[in-house]
Amino acid sequence: MLNVKSFLAADFGALSLKVAEFEPNEAGGLRLKQYGFRALGPEGLQESTREAALQKALSELLSSGGFQSKQVNVCAPGFHVFSKFVKLPPVDTSKVTQIIQYEAQQNVPFPLEEVVWDYQILGAAATGELEVLLVAIKAEVVEGLFRTAEGAGTKLSLVDVSPAALANAFRYNYGDLEGCSMLLDIGAKTSNLLFFDKETIYARGINIGANSITTDFSKESKQAWDEAEAKKIEVGFVSLGGAYEEPDDPHQQAISKISRQVMTRLHIQVNQTIQFYRGQQGGAAPQRLFLSGGASTMPYTAQFFAEKLNLPVEYFNPLRNVQIDPGVDLEELAKIGHQMGELVGLGLRNLAHCPVELNLMPKSALQGQTFNARKPYFIAVMFCLVAILFAFGFFYDRIARDKQAAKDKLAPQLATLQNTQQKLDQESKKLTAAQGEAMQLAAWLEARSQWGTMLMNLREILIRVEKNGKAEFKTDTGLWIEKLSTDCSGAFPQAPNTQNESGQPVTSPVRPRTGGNPSRGPGAGGTRGPGRSPQGTGVAGLEGACNFINVVCRGVDLSHIAPNANIKFAYKLDEELKGNSMFATNTGVIGNLVADEKTFKAKTFTVDVVLVPKKPLKL
Repeated sequence: MLNVKSFLAADFGALSLKVAEFEPNEAGGLRLKQYGFRALGPEGLQESTREAALQKALSELLSSGGFQSKQVNVCAPGFHVFSKFVKLPPVDTSKVTQIIQYEAQQNVPFPLEEVVWDYQILGAAATGELEVLLVAIKAEVVEGLFRTAEGAGTKLSLVDVSPAALANAFRYNYGDLEGCSMLLDIGAKTSNLLFFDKETIYARGINIGANSITTDFSKESKQAWDEAEAKKIEVGFVSLGGAYEEPDDPHQQAISKISRQVMTRLHIQVNQTIQFYRGQQGGAAPQRLFLSGGASTMPYTAQFFAEKLNLPVEYFNPLRNVQIDPGVDLEELAKIGHQMGELVGLGLRNLAHCPVELNLMPKSALQGQTFNARKPYFIAVMFCLVAILFAFGFFYDRIARDKQAAKDKLAPQLATLQNTQQKLDQESKKLTAAQGEAMQLAAWLEARSQWGTMLMNLREILIRVEKNGKAEFKTDTGLWIEKLSTDCSGAFPQAPNTQNESGQPVTSPVRPRTGGNPSRGPGAGGTRGPGRSPQGTGVAGLEGACNFINVVCRGVDLSHIAPNANIKFAYKLDEELKGNSMFATNTGVIGNLVADEKTFKAKTFTVDVVLVPKKPLKL
């Protein structure tokens, strides 16, 4: 026997909490000391209230039932667990773990860093393929199980899953059966279907449970969920179909029909799983069906599946080979014994090797358990180390005094060397500063021709714009620079808000083009908001360099030729600037066209331009 003390098993179901206390018997088997069930109500179905409902129910059960053990094995609910059977190709043993890691990444529907997962190799097929059961549960769910157990004053030792616990309980009680057997565990939210044939085990979770009956009946009868659940338990049964006399109670009629519909959907899934098991898994035809789970107690459930599957059906007895303590009421136990499959499977994990041994405890918790188990050895080692350190203490103290004496002799020499080092550091800093100034001057000398080249390019652009404008508008045109200023802040200049004396815009704004239709004039593709850095190849914010150059250009007013002539003229300027190889693509017209009839006798207009050199100009 691995453990002579009693231990707890807890099945955290969707609608009920089941707890049992076991201990090893004289023969090394399992003895049931006591048990307790507690309904969770609709709070158990809601993630926001489930943890509090579980902790309250567990605390009440443990305080009122006289349970003694504080170590508990927990079975996570089926709707929180992902499980899948996968087949691995025949590979070298050293590569199995790596392949299973890959399969987990491909099959688990969550990132592996967000889940706790485990696997077990169940055997090898005739083709040499390995049959592996892969299970995973989100880490936050496991953390909730820890909080629930600790809040009730217990310590979580193991986290198992329903298929594994049921498989271990079935093997323990029905290991002598010949042929293929099926176990259908019908829960509140999910059902588990397991196949057993010699040493082979196969399982599948089905997202159909008895809660669907309560939910549908609640909607149809317009009753609260609690009332509908109570009515289902009180008068519900599975309609067998065909010609029969319906009950007088209309609620009982509705429940029986809804129950048959839900069980029919469940039967379809069961039948599909049988076909998959026989076809893809190479399994034999099932010879019998065992029912378990709280939902299987509804009258005529066994008859329904016997008729549909044409198989003998009986209820699973997980206590068949379990010794019962004399203090347990056998009559009451017989009513709910078939619901204790997970509890028996959890209890068996404390006795000996089981066919399926999974543990979804986080690595940190497993390491903590290992540390606690080895703590006495660590304490003994610590005392030994203290004794050794004390023995060597005097020796090292003598050496330390000798070292200090030698250090005192060397102190004057060290002070002289440190003073010399400080002087060298100061001279090195002066040399570095001088080199930096020399490099800056060299850079300025190298870049002195940039400004001349830029202004020459700008002059040629203005001449071409005037020439092209004269050719297009058949009149003399003029365009010159009125104001030029540099900007080294790195912030793209803000377009001015130009208005006339009456407060109205003079002309349509001209914005830099970002891919619009050229025929719409400059800025047809969109606008650039104030204060934003341009998206181009210009470098903004470079210290000691000019990144943007603001230019105000003035031209001869052409609006007497055509209403949009000024805009077209500005567009020619924008196009020439963007086509110049010295400027980045976000160079161009950014401001509004402003007509001015007061400053000059001839009508003129101004337009704001920003120049963005591809290479910032040194100042």
